[in-house]
Amino acid sequence: MSADEVVDAIGVVPGQATSVWKRIPLEEAKKGSKIAVVERHHATGNVGVAPIVGFGLLRGAIASTVAHDSHNIVVVGTNDTDMLEAVQALRNSGGGLVVVDGQVLRHLPLSIGGLMANATYEEVARDYVRVLDAAKGLCDGTLENPFMTLSFLPLAVIPELKLTDLGLVDVVKGQLVANRGVHVQYEDVQDVDDLYPPTPFT
Repeated sequence: MSADEVVDAIGVVPGQATSVWKRIPLEEAKKGSKIAVVERHHATGNVGVAPIVGFGLLRGAIASTVAHDSHNIVVVGTNDTDMLEAVQALRNSGGGLVVVDGQVLRHLPLSIGGLMANATYEEVARDYVRVLDAAKGLCDGTLENPFMTLSFLPLAVIPELKLTDLGLVDVVKGQLVANRGVHVQYEDVQDVDDLYPPTPFT
């Protein structure tokens, strides 16, 4: 793939569960934010990865296991190191919401299925505000609630383009986007770069 070619990307629509199908230059995709969905229920090793535009993340990574409807791990990041640390934090805690910028800034563990906390509602409410504020601190203000937007990006029943652990999904046609986006299986990933095939990202 040459540098003047374009790749598919998920376009975020602020305040909406929908997304739009973007085609962006390869060089822009390489420099911009990425989204990944990591399968976490059956140890398949499936990971879907794609460029994302309009999320407004300036640095670091945010990740969550509240990811409709399969509730895999979904992570958006500006760099591979923070994305990987975010995924590992959720793996180690059994799920939740996490914000990483060189280190874990905030983490709301949701150890019951990755969806519920073993804590009082007052504790969860307090910690949710803290993790949300940390996420907003890494963003440009485009999104009122980055975690809410993040939770709908893997939901492959709401148009237009979504990402699952199997790759990008054309929701209108109800099928995977052929030969575009990224779908890999991994065992001993040392870096998020290892999740990418030779094209289109490298």
